[in-house]
Amino acid sequence: MPAILHVNASPRAAHSQSLALAETFLDAVAEHAPAVEIITLDLFDRGALPEFGIAAAQAKMAIFTGNDQTEEQRAAWADARAVFDQFANADGYVFNIPMWNAGIPYVLKQWIDIVTQPGWSFGFDPSAGYSGLMAGKKAVAIHTSGVFAPGVPPAFGSDFSVPFFEDWLSFVGVTDADHVRFAPTVLNQDPEQARRAAERELRALVGDFSAHVTLA
Repeated sequence: MPAILHVNASPRAAHSQSLALAETFLDAVAEHAPAVEIITLDLFDRGALPEFGIAAAQAKMAIFTGNDQTEEQRAAWADARAVFDQFANADGYVFNIPMWNAGIPYVLKQWIDIVTQPGWSFGFDPSAGYSGLMAGKKAVAIHTSGVFAPGVPPAFGSDFSVPFFEDWLSFVGVTDADHVRFAPTVLNQDPEQARRAAERELRALVGDFSAHVTLA
């Protein structure tokens, strides 16, 4: 069955603007392609992600150096691999990403650091450099911010979130990606109009996204 992995990077549940937009988009996709399975990963749920600490780092270096992993390292590496397999097995992705301190939430960076491993999501050639191994996937990323918006003066913030995430998707080979903004969500004279504009932009993506995932 074709599958969509929805990665929710907001802890605000029903109060989250980015999550509300993602759910609106996914509801429309489900109507358009009812045979597609939607899997949601709530990154802030306790236990959603394994720690990628000393044991996992040592396990990674053991692979690089051709050494045997200890039992603890094998377990840590298996936990990381399970997170990657969920990512790799999906045919399409929906990310909702609130901006935190001009960047992405720390749990999303943790997830990225877990799944972005050589031989898993990217390869490397000494002559040609890096190459993404996740080609053929399609992604929709929904970005929200409270104060920052494109074109505001520097005193109202900077955006390292969207450029970073665009670059990461491209790095792992997900080059077919759409990015939708709802910004700002706080200093907005007409937030409802801005939200509806984001919803219209998302609705315009439903047909192509559904078709891509269904045919994957």
